[in-house]
Amino acid sequence: MGFIFTMTITATHINYYHICHRKLWLFAHGINMEQHSDLVTEGRLIGEHSYADRPVRYTEIELDGIKIDYYDARNKIVHEVKKSDKMESAHEAQVKYYLYKLWLYGIRDATAILEYPKLRHTAQVILTDQDIASIRHWESEIEQIVSGEDIPQVIDKPVCKRCSYFDFCYC
Repeated sequence: MGFIFTMTITATHINYYHICHRKLWLFAHGINMEQHSDLVTEGRLIGEHSYADRPVRYTEIELDGIKIDYYDARNKIVHEVKKSDKMESAHEAQVKYYLYKLWLYGIRDATAILEYPKLRHTAQVILTDQDIASIRHWESEIEQIVSGEDIPQVIDKPVCKRCSYFDFCYC
Protein backbone atom coordinates (compact mmCIF):
# COMPACT_ATOMS: atom_id res chain seq x y z
CA MET A 1 0.00 0.00 0.00
CA GLY A 2 1.32 3.44 -0.95
CA PHE A 3 1.66 6.40 1.33
CA ILE A 4 0.56 9.98 0.83
CA PHE A 5 3.47 12.35 0.40
CA THR A 6 2.53 16.02 0.48
CA MET A 7 5.07 18.66 -0.37
CA THR A 8 5.62 22.13 -1.65
CA ILE A 9 7.35 21.96 -5.00
CA THR A 10 10.36 24.25 -5.20
CA ALA A 11 12.60 25.33 -8.04
CA THR A 12 15.16 22.79 -6.81
CA HIS A 13 12.61 20.03 -7.37
CA ILE A 14 12.04 21.35 -10.90
CA ASN A 15 15.78 21.45 -11.55
CA TYR A 16 16.34 17.91 -10.24
CA TYR A 17 13.33 16.61 -12.17
CA HIS A 18 15.10 17.66 -15.36
CA ILE A 19 18.42 16.12 -14.32
CA CYS A 20 17.65 12.87 -12.50
CA HIS A 21 14.45 11.47 -10.98
CA ARG A 22 16.49 9.53 -8.42
CA LYS A 23 18.16 12.73 -7.20
CA LEU A 24 14.71 14.36 -7.07
CA TRP A 25 13.27 11.49 -5.00
CA LEU A 26 16.21 11.48 -2.57
CA PHE A 27 16.09 15.24 -2.11
CA ALA A 28 12.30 15.22 -1.59
CA HIS A 29 12.74 12.54 1.08
CA GLY A 30 15.23 14.66 3.04
CA ILE A 31 18.42 13.04 1.78
CA ASN A 32 20.50 16.06 0.89
CA MET A 33 24.09 15.50 -0.17
CA GLU A 34 24.82 18.97 -1.52
CA GLN A 35 26.20 20.32 1.77
CA HIS A 36 29.18 17.98 1.23
CA SER A 37 29.80 18.90 -2.41
CA ASP A 38 32.81 21.00 -3.37
CA LEU A 39 31.14 21.70 -6.73
CA VAL A 40 28.06 23.16 -5.05
CA THR A 41 30.27 25.28 -2.78
CA GLU A 42 32.21 26.52 -5.82
CA GLY A 43 28.95 27.44 -7.58
CA ARG A 44 27.71 29.33 -4.54
CA LEU A 45 31.00 31.28 -4.32
CA ILE A 46 30.83 32.17 -8.01
CA GLY A 47 27.33 33.52 -7.52
CA GLU A 48 28.29 35.52 -4.45
CA HIS A 49 31.53 37.01 -5.83
CA SER A 50 30.81 37.53 -9.53
CA TYR A 51 28.24 40.23 -8.91
CA ALA A 52 29.09 41.68 -5.51
CA ASP A 53 26.66 44.62 -5.87
CA ARG A 54 23.62 42.41 -6.51
CA PRO A 55 22.35 42.18 -2.92
CA VAL A 56 22.24 45.98 -2.77
CA ARG A 57 20.66 46.53 -6.19
CA TYR A 58 18.13 43.69 -6.31
CA THR A 59 15.51 42.18 -4.06
CA GLU A 60 15.39 38.67 -2.64
CA ILE A 61 11.90 37.17 -2.95
CA GLU A 62 10.38 34.11 -1.30
CA LEU A 63 7.09 32.75 -2.70
CA ASP A 64 5.47 29.40 -2.03
CA GLY A 65 8.69 27.63 -1.12
CA ILE A 66 10.88 29.17 -3.81
CA LYS A 67 13.59 31.74 -3.23
CA ILE A 68 14.68 34.12 -5.96
CA ASP A 69 18.03 35.58 -4.92
CA TYR A 70 18.15 38.50 -7.34
CA TYR A 71 14.99 40.13 -8.65
CA ASP A 72 15.09 43.51 -10.37
CA ALA A 73 11.59 44.71 -9.43
CA ARG A 74 11.78 47.89 -11.51
CA ASN A 75 12.49 46.00 -14.74
CA LYS A 76 10.81 42.73 -13.69
CA ILE A 77 13.91 40.63 -14.36
CA VAL A 78 15.03 37.56 -12.44
CA HIS A 79 18.82 37.12 -12.44
CA GLU A 80 20.06 33.57 -11.88
CA VAL A 81 23.79 32.89 -11.66
CA LYS A 82 25.13 29.44 -12.50
CA LYS A 83 28.63 28.00 -12.60
CA SER A 84 28.37 26.06 -15.85
CA ASP A 85 25.94 25.70 -18.74
CA LYS A 86 26.21 21.89 -18.82
CA MET A 87 22.71 21.65 -17.31
CA GLU A 88 21.32 24.68 -19.12
CA SER A 89 17.96 23.04 -19.88
CA ALA A 90 17.48 22.27 -16.16
CA HIS A 91 18.58 25.81 -15.27
CA GLU A 92 16.11 27.21 -17.80
CA ALA A 93 13.31 25.06 -16.35
CA GLN A 94 14.18 26.28 -12.84
CA VAL A 95 14.07 29.92 -13.94
CA LYS A 96 10.82 29.38 -15.84
CA TYR A 97 9.41 28.04 -12.58
CA TYR A 98 10.40 31.32 -10.90
CA LEU A 99 8.64 33.23 -13.67
CA TYR A 100 5.61 30.95 -13.35
CA LYS A 101 5.37 31.64 -9.61
CA LEU A 102 5.63 35.38 -10.26
CA TRP A 103 2.92 34.97 -12.93
CA LEU A 104 0.65 33.26 -10.38
CA TYR A 105 1.08 36.34 -8.17
CA GLY A 106 0.05 38.67 -10.99
CA ILE A 107 3.47 39.65 -12.35
CA ARG A 108 2.71 38.66 -15.95
CA ASP A 109 5.55 40.15 -17.94
CA ALA A 110 8.65 39.23 -15.94
CA THR A 111 11.64 37.79 -17.75
CA ALA A 112 14.86 36.18 -16.58
CA ILE A 113 18.53 36.17 -17.39
CA LEU A 114 20.64 33.08 -16.81
CA GLU A 115 24.19 34.21 -16.19
CA TYR A 116 27.31 32.07 -16.47
CA PRO A 117 30.11 34.42 -15.34
CA LYS A 118 32.95 31.91 -15.81
CA LEU A 119 31.86 31.46 -19.44
CA ARG A 120 30.98 35.12 -19.97
CA HIS A 121 27.64 33.92 -21.31
CA THR A 122 24.05 34.94 -20.64
CA ALA A 123 20.73 33.56 -21.85
CA GLN A 124 17.39 35.35 -21.75
CA VAL A 125 14.41 33.31 -20.57
CA ILE A 126 10.74 34.11 -21.07
CA LEU A 127 7.60 32.30 -19.94
CA THR A 128 5.13 31.26 -22.64
CA ASP A 129 1.65 29.76 -22.45
CA GLN A 130 3.18 26.42 -23.51
CA ASP A 131 5.68 26.71 -20.64
CA ILE A 132 2.82 27.19 -18.17
CA ALA A 133 1.17 23.98 -19.42
CA SER A 134 4.52 22.16 -19.25
CA ILE A 135 5.18 23.37 -15.71
CA ARG A 136 1.82 22.08 -14.54
CA HIS A 137 2.72 18.72 -16.08
CA TRP A 138 6.15 18.78 -14.36
CA GLU A 139 4.48 19.45 -11.02
CA SER A 140 2.16 16.49 -11.51
CA GLU A 141 5.02 14.18 -12.49
CA ILE A 142 7.16 15.37 -9.57
CA GLU A 143 4.34 14.56 -7.17
CA GLN A 144 4.07 11.07 -8.69
CA ILE A 145 7.81 10.44 -8.54
CA VAL A 146 8.31 11.56 -4.94
CA SER A 147 5.19 9.85 -3.64
CA GLY A 148 6.39 6.50 -4.99
CA GLU A 149 7.56 3.99 -2.41
CA ASP A 150 10.49 2.88 -4.54
CA ILE A 151 13.49 5.04 -5.29
CA PRO A 152 13.99 5.54 -9.06
CA GLN A 153 16.84 3.65 -10.70
CA VAL A 154 20.32 5.10 -11.25
CA ILE A 155 20.42 6.80 -14.67
CA ASP A 156 24.12 5.99 -15.20
CA LYS A 157 25.00 8.98 -17.37
CA PRO A 158 28.18 11.07 -17.55
CA VAL A 159 26.53 13.74 -15.37
CA CYS A 160 26.48 11.23 -12.49
CA LYS A 161 30.25 11.46 -12.02
CA ARG A 162 30.01 15.08 -10.82
CA CYS A 163 26.77 14.70 -8.86
CA SER A 164 26.71 15.28 -5.11
CA TYR A 165 24.72 12.02 -4.80
CA PHE A 166 27.35 9.94 -6.66
CA ASP A 167 28.59 8.09 -3.57
CA PHE A 168 25.03 7.36 -2.48
CA CYS A 169 24.12 5.88 -5.87
CA TYR A 170 27.32 4.01 -6.72
CA CYS A 171 28.91 2.90 -3.44
